Amino acid sequence: MEVKFLEGEVKRWLDGRGFGFIEVEDQDDDVFVHHSELKGTYSLMRGQKVEFELESSFKGPRAVNVKVLG
Repeated sequence: MEVKFLEGEVKRWLDGRGFGFIEVEDQDDDVFVHHSELKGTYSLMRGQKVEFELESSFKGPRAVNVKVLG
């Protein structure tokens, strides 16, 4: 099975809480991201470009295997 990676931009990051949201072009819902899914870093900053796999959860879309681009 081919894994599809999406790219997006960090819309909001709550450093003290360890999670945030990624905005993806052509997608209505922002994607939830938890610090435990970050690869090579422990937090994100608003405006950073990221690549990730999309997973469905009962609360909505969730990013997994998140990597900062650039």
